Amino acid sequence: MKKMTIQYGTQTIEFTVTNSKRKTIEIGVEPPNVVSIVAPEEIDDDILIKHVKSKAKWIVQKLYEIKEIQSQHIDREFVNGEAFMYLGRNYTLLIVDDNSIKKPVVKLFQGKFVINTPTREQVKLKTSMEEWYRLKTLEKVHERIAHFQRYFDVEPTDVRVKEQKKRWASCTLKRELLFNWRCTMAPSWVLDYIVVHEMSHMLIRDHSAEFWALVERVMPDYEKRRAWLKNYGIKLDL
Repeated sequence: MKKMTIQYGTQTIEFTVTNSKRKTIEIGVEPPNVVSIVAPEEIDDDILIKHVKSKAKWIVQKLYEIKEIQSQHIDREFVNGEAFMYLGRNYTLLIVDDNSIKKPVVKLFQGKFVINTPTREQVKLKTSMEEWYRLKTLEKVHERIAHFQRYFDVEPTDVRVKEQKKRWASCTLKRELLFNWRCTMAPSWVLDYIVVHEMSHMLIRDHSAEFWALVERVMPDYEKRRAWLKNYGIKLDL
């Protein structure tokens, strides 16, 4: 991987380049301001830069869109009445002081997120919520993988939940599926898109036309689900 830059008007665009055995150039723009290029192994730098410059207007537009979305980010305070999302629905928070336990315990009960806790420390409350989401995400993605497995002739070798700041999920060369613990904040129909997207990567590594055709065969309306994640995903955090 190497870093390169181009100039577009008064703006400098910095991007990373990763080489692979693919035949085409793929450009990705992700939060916070990450521009990444996947290019053929033997491509000449001049050709690569020329291609990136031809897409500079699109890149700048995507960076601007991300900036606009990030301005909508919600800073959590972990106070009674605050809303947290699970499978696309908002649930208000109820904090119950309980000195009989050693650390905060989270549960979803009667339409509320309830935290029984011996402390009001924000960091500890946040950690307990994250642990709850991690468990629920692992449970749900296993369930949805089993549901969609009939569309695929290969299976994941492992399924894990982890911290992924820049991705909702990923698929390793060993067909391990790794999911962002925030995935279950999204509506169930969007979570299904994330699952199908990564399962498709078990067969096709890149985002070629062939890849998207596979996703579409499994999920004909995937573009609507993908658009929801792009537009509202920034709000899915603690």
